[in-house]
Amino acid sequence: MSSASGVTVEMRSNLIEPNRVSPEPEASNQGQQYSKGSELRPTSSSLGCCGYLLVALAVLLTLLTLPLSMLVFIKIIKEYERAVIFRLGRIVSGRAKGPGLFLIVPCVDQIRIVDLRTLMFDVPPQAILTRDSVTVSVDAVVYYKVVNPILSVTAVSDVDSSTKYLAQTTLRNVLGSRTLSEILSERDAMSQSISSILDEATDPWGVKVERVEVKDVRLPQQLQRSMAAEAEANRDAKAKVIAADGEMKASRSLKEAADIMSESPAALQLRYLQTLTTISAEKNSTVIFPLPIEILSHFNAGRTKVS
Repeated sequence: MSSASGVTVEMRSNLIEPNRVSPEPEASNQGQQYSKGSELRPTSSSLGCCGYLLVALAVLLTLLTLPLSMLVFIKIIKEYERAVIFRLGRIVSGRAKGPGLFLIVPCVDQIRIVDLRTLMFDVPPQAILTRDSVTVSVDAVVYYKVVNPILSVTAVSDVDSSTKYLAQTTLRNVLGSRTLSEILSERDAMSQSISSILDEATDPWGVKVERVEVKDVRLPQQLQRSMAAEAEANRDAKAKVIAADGEMKASRSLKEAADIMSESPAALQLRYLQTLTTISAEKNSTVIFPLPIEILSHFNAGRTKVS
């Protein structure tokens, strides 16, 4: 009686919950599990009577055509690849096969090979209008890899093309909210921001975006000339300020030297002779007529008496 009652309870539970979903497969080291938040779940492995009949016929046909059929139902994939098997449109066992050797049922099984290596693509130059109304052309490179082969096949039709187009739109949206100075000076921050946005958007597809790098920022020729003129004007202004500062310091030094030399007439005479020596050494074609300092002092004395 106890066994019968147990069977009755199990049958009632199956009648009450006919659409109960089987538990999700355990996570593997290669990331072969369904992402959180994804609506895709492994369906029931039941193929129905017609499905089992077709599988049996395919297996019988394979056995009858041995050993030629071994070229069809034996598959080998590499270490960095995984095979997603569809049997009559359903994923077999809810997980990818590989690496190594495995068997398929000809005529009823279809396989999709997924590469788990890190892939890269160049984002073509994008004409972007920045927040301060400057048009720039920016290109980048994106590194990504597939971490969930099941989702990369079932959640999106072409995971590579979808990731490329999403990277282009994300690049335009992120850089369009920045100014030109921020784009030129904060490349690392922008790359991290684009990478995080892409990684979050491609997670339901079973894709992990590892790195995004902004390669080049091209400015219009007119803007380049304007920036060059502005930089040249700034350099000229700094040069004039430095020259004026040097002249001010030189005039102060000359004033101090004149005050010291005015205290001793002999020092002024020695300075005069030193100047004559310098001129005769540097410019030999110059004719010098030395004039004694005492004559000038007499003229100054005569002016003082007249006044």
